[in-house]
Amino acid sequence: MGKQGDYKVRIPLPLISTPSSDGHQGGRSAMTCLYRCGNACFHEVPNTSANEYVGDVIAGALSRRSLMRTAAVVTVAAAAGATVVGAPQAHAATSTAPTPSYQKSGKASRGLRYSPVAPNTTDAVTVPDGYAQNVVIRWGEPILRGAPAFDPERQTAAAQAGQFGYNNDFLALLPLGHGKQLLVANHEYTDEVLMFRGYDPANPTREQVEVAWAAHGLSAVVVEEDRRSGKLTTVSRHPLNRRVTATTEFRLTGPAAGSDLLKTSADPTGTKVLGTLNNCSGGTTPWGTTLHGEENFNQYFANSSRATDKRYGIGTGASERKWERFDQRFDVAQEPNEVHRFGYVVEFDPYDPTSTPRKHTALGRFKHEAATVRLTSDGRPVVYSGDDERFDYFYKFVSSKRVKKGTSRAVREHNLSLLDEGTLYVAKLSGDSPAIEIDGTGKLPADGEFDGSGQWIPLATATAKGAVSHVEGMTAEEVFVFTRLAGDKVGATKMDRPEDIQPNPVSGKVYVALTNNTNRGVGSNAPADEANPRNANKHGHILELTERWNRPESQKFAWSLFLVAGDPADPATYFAGFPKDRVSPISCPDNVAFDPYGNLWISTDGNQLGSHDGLFGVATKGDRRGELKQFLTVPTGAETCGPIIQDRRVLVAVQHPGEITGATVENPASTWPDGPGKIVRPAVVAVWRKDGSDIGV
Repeated sequence: MGKQGDYKVRIPLPLISTPSSDGHQGGRSAMTCLYRCGNACFHEVPNTSANEYVGDVIAGALSRRSLMRTAAVVTVAAAAGATVVGAPQAHAATSTAPTPSYQKSGKASRGLRYSPVAPNTTDAVTVPDGYAQNVVIRWGEPILRGAPAFDPERQTAAAQAGQFGYNNDFLALLPLGHGKQLLVANHEYTDEVLMFRGYDPANPTREQVEVAWAAHGLSAVVVEEDRRSGKLTTVSRHPLNRRVTATTEFRLTGPAAGSDLLKTSADPTGTKVLGTLNNCSGGTTPWGTTLHGEENFNQYFANSSRATDKRYGIGTGASERKWERFDQRFDVAQEPNEVHRFGYVVEFDPYDPTSTPRKHTALGRFKHEAATVRLTSDGRPVVYSGDDERFDYFYKFVSSKRVKKGTSRAVREHNLSLLDEGTLYVAKLSGDSPAIEIDGTGKLPADGEFDGSGQWIPLATATAKGAVSHVEGMTAEEVFVFTRLAGDKVGATKMDRPEDIQPNPVSGKVYVALTNNTNRGVGSNAPADEANPRNANKHGHILELTERWNRPESQKFAWSLFLVAGDPADPATYFAGFPKDRVSPISCPDNVAFDPYGNLWISTDGNQLGSHDGLFGVATKGDRRGELKQFLTVPTGAETCGPIIQDRRVLVAVQHPGEITGATVENPASTWPDGPGKIVRPAVVAVWRKDGSDIGV
């Protein structure tokens, strides 16, 4: 790109990535692969099931067009037109459907009226002209009474347990009133080599391991707004501030709680577990709690030899962090069931600092990315979640219980049990184009769109009296503990790393971020299909679902690819039919969120186009549908996480800055956020308009 906002002149970028010298593809460093997911992409694909190609799945699925004819689609007002420079350029992947008539005057979609940030590699958070920012909170800042100031040279487990944790991912802001809000953050994993001077990966000390345990988990911290500047600042030592770590007691609930599969020598009841690990994305609930998905939990466990563990990617040797040396529960050979107690959706009540967090077994066990909620018309919660693995599935859970209103203890306890009874489903998609038209290049089929229909396949139902399996050959307990195997058995559709899933609060449509899958169509791996149309897919795409009758409890849906990411000049990309010379390049969509106008905001992880990761807004409706604009970029080595889009503020979690192969405390790759001579620190950033107006209007 040229200057910000000018999309007629492109700056040269290495848009086609080549493997680095260490064998890692594109924008993700070897360090990220190691510490975040235990080098998952370098292991054999866990899913070796022979599920059907989506174009061949006909039985039980309606065609997309017949579904759309019978669906009650929510009507939404079209956004105002936007200024367009020049005429639309034709590309091979442009839809054959009629192109909207773009006006030469007017404004961009409401909420997206900002000058797009150009792709860059600046070691900073770069925001649009007219916007300001501040760091809300950094790793190590004290939030509990008695916690000391951060000192990276003298860090202890006791200190870290009272300080903001490491590698913030999902964020939630809950109301408190009087200009205050309650910020909840996930702490996904730790980069020990960037935390400890002189760290020896082969021989970590007990203190280093215990600091890492304390740096995992969740943080709750009260924040308040400076109305004059727009800054958010923390209220340290507030009574609602809280830390949850890898050693905090959790309660296992739902149909698998108490199962023999969850019992250990330390917990013969199978109902209590210490800690939560690798919390990635999550969600908030209508009853005032937060949900957190345990994702790459497998990497913390060592010495497995069982077939079921292979499906979850648990290694046969020592773990990278060597935690098993200091607590036998991380040694599968000694505690074979401990690993079954991770990989769930965690529910946390931030308004009650004495509450025990819960792990909901009814939502299944896999590498949860996200847990987002919407309600049925009769008040029952529906939770969507992706399984972030190559060729794995996405799911939803439909509760059989209704939300109650009120704040009494009885009402609170009822609502905390809503996710323990109901039915767990997995998605199965069919395309409506002939298989011959899906050639793996990303070329659109003859009908001009990657689309089709789908169904939610029931896996198991939990009730107050027990649970029933809908999967032949598996008990209900096995379905809830070995959920991936259940998805294999019912022929769920293999997807390209399904991550965050969010329902649009304006239209009711559901959006699924599919980050990438460079193994698609390679060797004996599953080839491209209409829902995952590119072989060696390194840029990812976004799926748009319309559930039948726009009812979240429906077992039928229509789907289409809303966005196929990559360089807009590449014929294999698609932006909902919007002219591609007027969009920002985007790669590897990860977390997603919505603004008050129904625009989709996308944060990226592992940009394969030569630029740093960032946050993007894209219109989902009206004649600007598909217009995608970059809002910010993050520093060197960082990933953009946890976006929150409020009327007057955007928050992002800047995760793992400086996470570049070879970087250490002594040899940092980034100096963010505090400049040269300071240790690099993950942090939460707030962005607002300097004139105090709403974002993007």
